[in-house]
Amino acid sequence: MSSNIETADDAQFGKFAIPAASVFYRSPANTLAFVNLRPIVLGHVLLIPSRVVALMQDLTEAEYLDLWSTVRIIQGMLQQEYNATAFNVAVQDGRAAGQSVPHVHIHILPRAQGDFERNDQVYDELQEWAPRPTVQTQQGKLDVPDDQDRRDRTREEMAQEAATYRNVLEKTK
Repeated sequence: MSSNIETADDAQFGKFAIPAASVFYRSPANTLAFVNLRPIVLGHVLLIPSRVVALMQDLTEAEYLDLWSTVRIIQGMLQQEYNATAFNVAVQDGRAAGQSVPHVHIHILPRAQGDFERNDQVYDELQEWAPRPTVQTQQGKLDVPDDQDRRDRTREEMAQEAATYRNVLEKTK
């Protein structure tokens, strides 16, 4: 993969540029799936419509249906990649709901039994999430670092993860 990650095909996530190398899936109707700068758990990814709109109600019917159809595709890929037994699929629809970037986006987090000390802790983490680091695995159990221990991942790390996901998706066609 080219070391020049920024291209004309970069995606827009609100005011943030998402390097094309971080995008691992584009649906026929232009829903994009990309790796997370600061994942809460290993495999935490984001899905967005290519058109920047703040709220779900702002999506066209076609954009809405495509977004949710893409959720199923990406869940299948993440289940295969991480042997996930469950998922959190989260939407914070509007500022009052905790939306930190005013662009419709869906968080997909692969889950495993016991990955958080308190199961609903994942929602606390999502509340604190904003445009977050590599999470290590220990024999299938996710090690979720404290927020102060998190770091932004490099563009190269994110590009490598996205390439892995593209390969998994290609094999499932």
